[in-house]
Amino acid sequence: MIIAAGGGRRIGGPEALLHQGERPLVNQVLDTMRAAGCGPLVVVLGAAADQVRATADLSGSTVVVNRSWGTGIGSSIRLGLDAVPDRRIEAVVVVPVDMPGLTEAAVRRVAALPYPEALVCATYEGLRGYPMLFGRRHWPGIAALANADVGARPYLMAHKDEIVDIACDTVADGSRANTPELLVAWGLTVPVPAQRVAV
Repeated sequence: MIIAAGGGRRIGGPEALLHQGERPLVNQVLDTMRAAGCGPLVVVLGAAADQVRATADLSGSTVVVNRSWGTGIGSSIRLGLDAVPDRRIEAVVVVPVDMPGLTEAAVRRVAALPYPEALVCATYEGLRGYPMLFGRRHWPGIAALANADVGARPYLMAHKDEIVDIACDTVADGSRANTPELLVAWGLTVPVPAQRVAV
């Protein structure tokens, strides 16, 4: 699951419109997830969804639009979990679209335990980050507790003894491109949305 719904107030436009050169970052993240063996893929859009659809190649993925994207990532996680197309899927890997340093190796490490009981977090210098893997047994609890900009954190805190931490420092960069300085560092641009983005 790729969360690409935010309005990106700190970077001047929606995260889903981020480009690295001529290419939308969402396509790079989709390619990384596919290369790591993840599928089917769910993309949760929100801010500037129509423009994202027009500029990015989202073919081969299930696309859902979070009309309540302004409430934070929690609503996008709930919508994404509901949109998983195959009820036989036992776990989902979750990543945000604004992770230009995401790698196939990091996704593979986190996705190595795709079981209903699994809770897995990538770590960078000992701090938890994305990708994360949520086993199906945890989905109802995550959906119930996910809120605002903290997403699944309340559920993860309540089940911290069940989390498997996987160090990804050596294979990926876990930073989020969520400041103007990090956009410059990663060579990212965010086009002005064609539609007005309200919060």
